[in-house]
Amino acid sequence: MAERRTERAAAPLTPERLERAALAYLERYANSAAGLARVLQRRLSKAERQGRAAAGAADIEAVIAKLRRAGLLDDGLFAEGRAGRLARQGRSQRSIARRLAAAGLGEAEIARGLAAAGAAPADELARAVAFARRRRLGPFRAPRERAVRKLRDMAALARQGFAYDLVRRVIEAPDAAALDRLRQEWAEQ
Repeated sequence: MAERRTERAAAPLTPERLERAALAYLERYANSAAGLARVLQRRLSKAERQGRAAAGAADIEAVIAKLRRAGLLDDGLFAEGRAGRLARQGRSQRSIARRLAAAGLGEAEIARGLAAAGAAPADELARAVAFARRRRLGPFRAPRERAVRKLRDMAALARQGFAYDLVRRVIEAPDAAALDRLRQEWAEQ
């Protein structure tokens, strides 16, 4: 005979529980203040629907302010880390800026993140090459498929926010070594 689970009443969502939830979330995931506020607001909304909310929106703001003072929540560091990760994935500056804005970061934090990711043309070329390598586009594709897939490959890079001239140079490069030489030339300029 299977045991029945007894349902117990969920504890009310107090400011202390809200703070513990924020700390537990930040232990697992890096996030911006705006992102953490959205997570806590969803938790609060659920508690309100269930009639167990003993906290409010002001408590969310207080928790975020406390975490900022303690140094556990820093939008600038979050922007640098996220921008660096996106740059390693081969995202363009435009794409990185859009994703940081979607995370709720302000212009100053976005600029800090873009600076950390590298703003030079050689950095943008390196990101385009990384994306092409990861997706096997252009010179990273089998030679017999290159001509047939050229427009699709160019479109894939363009959707990532890279400029047309850069997309054309990457896709039309004869091989990966040519891209490395081009990146070195651009870095020296």
